[in-house]
Amino acid sequence: MNGSIPTPTTPPADAVLPDRSPLAPAPGTVIGAHYDDCFGCGPHHPHGLQLTAVAGEELDVTAQFTVKQAHQGGPGLAHGGILVSAMDETLGTLNWLLGAPAVTGRLETDFVRPVPVDSVLHIHARVTGVHGRKVYSAAEGRIDGPDGPVAIRAQALFVQVKLEHFTTHGRPEDVQKVLDDPDRIKVARAFEVNP
Repeated sequence: MNGSIPTPTTPPADAVLPDRSPLAPAPGTVIGAHYDDCFGCGPHHPHGLQLTAVAGEELDVTAQFTVKQAHQGGPGLAHGGILVSAMDETLGTLNWLLGAPAVTGRLETDFVRPVPVDSVLHIHARVTGVHGRKVYSAAEGRIDGPDGPVAIRAQALFVQVKLEHFTTHGRPEDVQKVLDDPDRIKVARAFEVNP
């Protein structure tokens, strides 16, 4: 946001772009759901976004979200809150590249054009800086292809947290369901993206 007034999602001047975590998915890898019942990426959520994300070459990801009938706001158009959820989910996925769980602290969005039902929103998100536990990021969502017109822009501030954040604030039965899963990688990933 060159020349713009700084907001809480603007990285401070001394923020850095860290190295990609050695545990990060390789570029081009599909980043699976962090939790099967997640509204954003979970394959088992019947009305969820079922968003798929792919790790980029740097500290970036791309994602796609198909706007379905259940995602309507105005007749034939995506609900604005659903679009914000898609941006939040994609921006949260960036934290997998840093190897640290983080939660959404602030999300700012600009709606540029309507997104019709049955269209695919192509999202590109990138880390813009890290300062202490704060992760700054930005994303654009385009329709009619990855180079199509911009429909929505977002900037976010995520805060890195420890596992206790989830075990203290989550519903015990849901947390226990995740912890009881024999797939240890899946258990670790369940706590890596914004709740």
